[in-house]
Order: sequence, then C-alpha cells, then structure tokens
Amino acid sequence: MTGAVRRAVILAAGRGARLGSLTAETPKPLLSVGGEPMLHRILGGLARGGIGEVAIVTGYLGEQVEAATGDGARWGMVIRYYRQTTLDGTARALSLAREFTAGERFFLGWGDIVVGADNYARVLELAAEAEAVLAVNEVDDPASGGAVYVDASGRVTRLVEKPAPGTSTTHWNNAGLMVLPQSIWAFVDALEPSPRGEYELPQAVATAIEAGIATIAVRIEGPWFDAGTPESLAAARAHFGH
Repeated sequence: MTGAVRRAVILAAGRGARLGSLTAETPKPLLSVGGEPMLHRILGGLARGGIGEVAIVTGYLGEQVEAATGDGARWGMVIRYYRQTTLDGTARALSLAREFTAGERFFLGWGDIVVGADNYARVLELAAEAEAVLAVNEVDDPASGGAVYVDASGRVTRLVEKPAPGTSTTHWNNAGLMVLPQSIWAFVDALEPSPRGEYELPQAVATAIEAGIATIAVRIEGPWFDAGTPESLAAARAHFGH
C-alpha cells in the first residue's frame, strides 16, 4: 500500500433510541465518557494517529454536534460536516462523504464506539500492510455484532453480520474501527435494503472481504464499548470516568 491514511469518516447521525431519555435533548455522540463527549474522544485519538481531515456525518440534533465540535482546530485537524436527513442506513450515511474521501483509503468509525485512544494509531499504522484493516474485539458470542473469521496470518476471511446466537465458530467481533479502500464503493453501490429497510455498511464490507479485498484484523487493546445502550454507556463511564 502507498501513503499514510490521512482522512477519516465518523458516522454520528443516529437517534440513539435505545438510550431512551439520555438522548431526548442530547445527541448520542455528545454523551460524556471520561470527562468529554464520546465524539471528541474519538477525534483526539484520530489526531494522535495522524489524521488531518475528518468528515462527520450528523443527523439527529446534528446542529448540536456541529456547534459543540467546531472546525477541528482544537485537535489540529479540519472537520467537514454532512447531514443525513433520512436515516436510511450506515451505507447511505457514508455515501454522503464519498467525495470527501478524494480517491484515497480512509478510516471509518462510529460515533458511539469507545476504546482506548492508542487503538486508533494501531489501526492506522497497520494500513501499511494491506488494502483494508478491520479492528476486532474478543467476545463470548458475536451474535449481537459481526462475527469476524481470521486465518493464521491475521487476514480476515469472512464477516457475518448478526449471526444467530450460538452459531459462530469465532470469538472475534467487528469492533467498528476500520480502514477502507476506494474499491469499497462498488460494494456500497450494489447493496440492497436490509429486512428493516436500511442500507447496511457492514454487509458491504462483508461482501468486499468475500470478493477478495485483502483485509487484516487488528485486536483492540483494552476495553471496548458500543455505548448505544444505557448498560454499555454506564460500563464505559465506570472504566473511563463520567
């Protein structure tokens, strides 16, 4: 692979309905963990990993996200915003920032995934070794996320989104931090709506892996939280502070 990854896209449009009253007046990415909004923790980690430009896709209460986060100067980066007015899936959200990626590989993350800051640099550094990188975390059963199958060399061979409980023969879960090549767009464009009527980005990633896009797995160091539920948000705050 040539060149460092310079750009990142963060998906931060969702309503956060599972968080109930916590997101009634505050968008999910601005809920605090460790003394700062989750989104700002992510931006700090990306800045330390060498990212200079970030596209943030907002939606629900997006004006609050944009006002609180600003132009990125405090992290030494440039931030651009894209607004998803119809919440029709993560693949459609990413597509809003397609031109922003400017023909280069890019980092992709979600605005409610909480990990230790050093993991961003680890994902970005590994991008020198493959077309794509997928961060994984170890779980008992990846049924609620994405089951990631990895061979002995560390290459991802298969991604199965939300497998039936007890059916996976891997303990690796899709951790939601990744580096994607421009070839991902062909798979995004080919998506059909899921049973819930949304265009799901993980399915495009799974199809790209199946088609042979060289993807390396990198294990998350330290805890991993998908802070989209009150329980997971509370666990993240218990570890990192409120």
